[in-house]
Amino acid sequence: MPKRSMPHELTDGFDRFRTELYPRQHSLYESLSDKGQKPHTIVIACCDSRVDPAQVFDARPGELFVVRNVANIVPPCEIDGAHHGVSAALEFAIRKLEVPNILVLGHRQCGGVNACVCGEPDPDSLFIDHWIEPIAEALEDARAELPGIEDIDALSERTELCSIRRSMERLMTYPFIRQRAEEGRLKIHGARFGIADGELEWLTVDGDFTQVEHR
Repeated sequence: MPKRSMPHELTDGFDRFRTELYPRQHSLYESLSDKGQKPHTIVIACCDSRVDPAQVFDARPGELFVVRNVANIVPPCEIDGAHHGVSAALEFAIRKLEVPNILVLGHRQCGGVNACVCGEPDPDSLFIDHWIEPIAEALEDARAELPGIEDIDALSERTELCSIRRSMERLMTYPFIRQRAEEGRLKIHGARFGIADGELEWLTVDGDFTQVEHR
């Protein structure tokens, strides 16, 4: 059987990593290999290729425990014997690594949110339509906040924010998260990243999103 060749984009990227980045962080990688990981934040982000949490927060290896899926959704806690990737990642990061922060990181122009807002099911979808069902609750929230709204883009933008809040609420359905949050050992955060302008909106304690100031 012939060898499978790597796409040249990956080959070129790995070459740059080995010749430029890795030498500068060689000691860090050795330390992480020897001592293990101790990330300070779990980031639940969208799998959109334009939104890389490590780049947004300029994080080094070992600092962020990143879980990515379509539309940065936190599913409800369902102990049903099925395969739950997001839930398993949360359990590992919280119970085994004892990460003290969770951030639900949404972004503008989210395709998953827009698909739910447009309400056009894909007859060929095997997984996506079912996966984005929880966004329907956020869509109801958005319509309540913007009564009579007809502009799809504006409604999608508000639904993105409401979906972040809803995911944060669903985090509390996990017993190992609720217990630590109530004890003050775990903090839950929400934010939205703007792809075009590079801005970050942070969910404040009063439930509103405020743009993060930067130098």
